[in-house]
Amino acid sequence: MASAPIDKTAVITGATGQLGRQVQRAFEKEGWTVVGTGFSRAKPPTIRKVDLQNREEVVALLDECRPKVIVHCAAERFPDACEADPDRVKTLNIDSSRFLAQQAAQRGIFLIYISTDYVFPGAFGAKEVPYEADAEPAPPNFYGETKLGGERGVLEEAEAGAAGAVVLRVPVLYGQCEKNKESAVNVLMDAVWNLEGRRTWEMDHWSVRYPTNTEDVARVLKDIALKYTSTPTPAARAALPKILQFSAEERFTKYEICQVLAEIAGLPIDHLVPNDSYDPNSKVVRPYDCHLSTKALQSIGIDVSAVPFKIWWQRYMRAYKQ
Repeated sequence: MASAPIDKTAVITGATGQLGRQVQRAFEKEGWTVVGTGFSRAKPPTIRKVDLQNREEVVALLDECRPKVIVHCAAERFPDACEADPDRVKTLNIDSSRFLAQQAAQRGIFLIYISTDYVFPGAFGAKEVPYEADAEPAPPNFYGETKLGGERGVLEEAEAGAAGAVVLRVPVLYGQCEKNKESAVNVLMDAVWNLEGRRTWEMDHWSVRYPTNTEDVARVLKDIALKYTSTPTPAARAALPKILQFSAEERFTKYEICQVLAEIAGLPIDHLVPNDSYDPNSKVVRPYDCHLSTKALQSIGIDVSAVPFKIWWQRYMRAYKQ
């Protein structure tokens, strides 16, 4: 029989990634003992190397660490990469997530699964926007389909355990990165600086995004973990929402993000050409507006404030220049 979880011990999967690094810091700052896992970028002993597609390695990790909480950040999250290797992505985003949730349920471990706003169609003119947590999903692309599959697998497996699981959906993220390409927002700095030396660079000015800082997401995840694990009775825990959503509220197109970054950096962006029309021939279908409602989080007393986009970038760029 599996050993009981240890209070205030957390496993963070994908701890080498843009979000996972901030989640590990947030939990450690709050006094948790944290075991971060990674794969291609793992740096033992700081980050434990675990192949989440290897079931023996997953079982060994949980039996050794006996965490109270798992925050499952690891996933293939780039839509183009998902389309290029669908079998691998299904295994990682769906099958591995379900197995992790199954093992967590058997051991009484509370699991938080990170999902995406791309589970919603985000069609132009949709009346459902902002989408509530209980709105009907209809992913517009394969990436969204795999994350929705992961959501359903995790919640189904969690029903067999006492600790439960919750899904947290988030939009496009930005924040401190090892490389700009880690974030679909940070990478726009490369376009502003025009590192490729292009004469013109077409930039999307049609679909809207709600860029959200990874430090804010990490804070919310820490608060969720505390809320759900400290709720005293099974009946009270069962009454808590199973799906939550967090998002900043500022709305931008990619071109508008570039305008903000260029203003802060003091750079011209004459080479950027705004494209305000939908491209029906795009390899990956991207939605127009998948704005997430945060009402479910607010209903359980979780702080949903977010750092203003421009203010964060002003601070970040000043630090970078120094």
